[in-house]
Amino acid sequence: MPVTKPVKQVKIYTDGACLGNPGPGGYGAVLLYGTLRKELFGGFCLTTNNRMELMGAIVALQSLKTICDITLFTDSQYVVNGISKGWAQRWRQRGWMRNKTEKAVNPDLWELLLNLCERHQVTFVWVRGHAGDPENERCDELSKQAAMARELPPDKGYLP
Repeated sequence: MPVTKPVKQVKIYTDGACLGNPGPGGYGAVLLYGTLRKELFGGFCLTTNNRMELMGAIVALQSLKTICDITLFTDSQYVVNGISKGWAQRWRQRGWMRNKTEKAVNPDLWELLLNLCERHQVTFVWVRGHAGDPENERCDELSKQAAMARELPPDKGYLP
């Protein structure tokens, strides 16, 4: 009988920020695995807050080298509801339409996030922003710092 390797249990905290909406934006993520900690951040010169919220989750999940069991904490109801309530999957099934007349927003990022959620076991948990959760507060700091960086690259998926 083959021995199965235990799946790593990882906690991820993410956040996104935008200086103006649209405007310069950034994302931040904190990954926790046992005693290990990894912080990720980045930004774009012109983007939206929702795109940065999605990017925080995407970049964190993309950084994992093996399949993991993840609890992902975010203060974005947009991200949590988009996955947990099945909105993004329905939009994808409808050709990225919210309904018969309305296009889904950010289909490029939703597609990436859905694909990553199919690779890993991800549970999304909403946390209230600016309510004192140390990891959420750290992600907020990282995302704001990233948004304020000089010479940010363009967000190629953002269409004003």
